[in-house]
Amino acid sequence: MASVTYNHVTKRFGDVVALNDFTIHVKDQEFLVLVGPSGCGKTTALRCLAGLEEVTEGEILIGDQVVNDVLAKDRDIAMVFQSYALYPHMTVFENMAFGLKLRKVPKDEIKRRVHEAAEILGIENLLDRKPRQLSGGQRQRVAVGRAIVRNPKVFLFDEPLSNLDAKLRVQTRTEISKLHKRLQTTFIYVTHDQVEAMTMADRIAVMNHGVLQQIDTPQELYDHPANKFVAGFIGSPAMNFFPATLKAADGKFYVDTGAFQVEVPPERKETYKGYLNRQVILGVRPEHIHNPQFAPAGIFAQPVEGTVEVTELMGSEIFVYMRAGEHSFVARVDPRSKYRMGEKGQVVFDMSQMHLFDPETELAIR
Repeated sequence: MASVTYNHVTKRFGDVVALNDFTIHVKDQEFLVLVGPSGCGKTTALRCLAGLEEVTEGEILIGDQVVNDVLAKDRDIAMVFQSYALYPHMTVFENMAFGLKLRKVPKDEIKRRVHEAAEILGIENLLDRKPRQLSGGQRQRVAVGRAIVRNPKVFLFDEPLSNLDAKLRVQTRTEISKLHKRLQTTFIYVTHDQVEAMTMADRIAVMNHGVLQQIDTPQELYDHPANKFVAGFIGSPAMNFFPATLKAADGKFYVDTGAFQVEVPPERKETYKGYLNRQVILGVRPEHIHNPQFAPAGIFAQPVEGTVEVTELMGSEIFVYMRAGEHSFVARVDPRSKYRMGEKGQVVFDMSQMHLFDPETELAIR
């Protein structure tokens, strides 16, 4: 068990900067998820830690040891890849035992560790099979088991669920969360799926273009995104954004998008007064847009009218895609709602949950 520290780490591939001054500290036994779109640098950060890529600048520490010049095999980490990377000619037992054999671990100890890991993962009955005889989910468990048997200080997961179908992905991410609690080891997990990140992580590090955008707990990222990118990336469907102007009238503040105008809650006036009569970006999450008929009590509701373009019935809710003037947005509304495609409809924005961003810096206005 060990902490992990990236200290001003930069990684360049020629003229391409894959990681730019990346600094985070992962606590011992923490489950940290690196999340961001393809090409944001999250896998590069993992590979640098694993010793599969050399750091251009900065230091990486595992515990108190700087590992920049330590060989990958000596870093005491285990990595689970997206592609499983199982040897097709070996049985499940042989695949899981292979790394231990290379380290000349005694046979009895290998057998004990493999069977213990297989029991944890529920694959005891698969130990004599070859990878081609396994389903995708079973292969993924074998890949995780191969990592478990090594008892590493740190587990690294590089998009391990990407090759699984939707139902199996949900089941396997639950198993990985249980595994973390059982093993009490540091987990660093890479994914582009923000739902995986939100449901599994102790903390999430959001990345874009090789730069750390924000690191915090899932709920803090959702409630208090540092900038427009984080706000749009965390949450599904994504936050709605409206270019607007902040105006004042009759002692009240309003956000005017051109197509509609909504009042700012009085308690937010002090926060936003420096942006009065300036351009802003209004952010409202789909789940904070309601059918007026079924809106929760006590919200700061502001009516908005638009034309319904598409409705998607999800069973427990309806996604309603609407257009107001030049602005398109999506609302998550009560399943009893009766919105019709092509017709006018009204929703209410819960402005107590609103976000405002500076259009130049894209930073949240706080």
